[in-house]
Amino acid sequence: MKLIEPTIEFDKEIMRYRKEFIKDGSSMDGCGMLRYYEKTADWLAAVEACKHPETVPEGQVPATLYLAVREEDRRIVGMLQFRHTLNEYTALYAGHIGYSVRPSERRKGYASEILREAIPICRAFGLERILVCCRVENEASRRVILKNGGVYDATVTEPRRGVTLERYWVDLTKEQMVQDTKR
Repeated sequence: MKLIEPTIEFDKEIMRYRKEFIKDGSSMDGCGMLRYYEKTADWLAAVEACKHPETVPEGQVPATLYLAVREEDRRIVGMLQFRHTLNEYTALYAGHIGYSVRPSERRKGYASEILREAIPICRAFGLERILVCCRVENEASRRVILKNGGVYDATVTEPRRGVTLERYWVDLTKEQMVQDTKR
């Protein structure tokens, strides 16, 4: 599996990914609002706009989206959104990283691999630590964060949606993290 930025080349696969999440009723974290786009080209334009400070929508922070693609069959197994900076909202309730794994590909280790592969990206961007949040009831995501060096910070309730979240910090300067990401 590798993380790559999305292109129109993945049009059909992106739409299959979206359809699977909608059918399953799953949360599409880290998908850059894919739920709301019926055409890949429109979604790609929004994803591109979000990368740049001058075009990111008001209230959001610049972010880069990645497809987690299984190399042997080019299937999208997950998505990851890396937020370059934090604003007041993301510093409390979203963090630097949002990710999801396709419902049919869960429980195969992809989430851990996605977060592990994101660490060098964040480090290359100059970050020394990243904030990753998960819903308090999402035991699987909690395990992924802990496996990747997450240290519990706090539990907070997001006021607009009433969702209770756990916040974890991952220190990117630890030697252990460097070794873990070189697999």
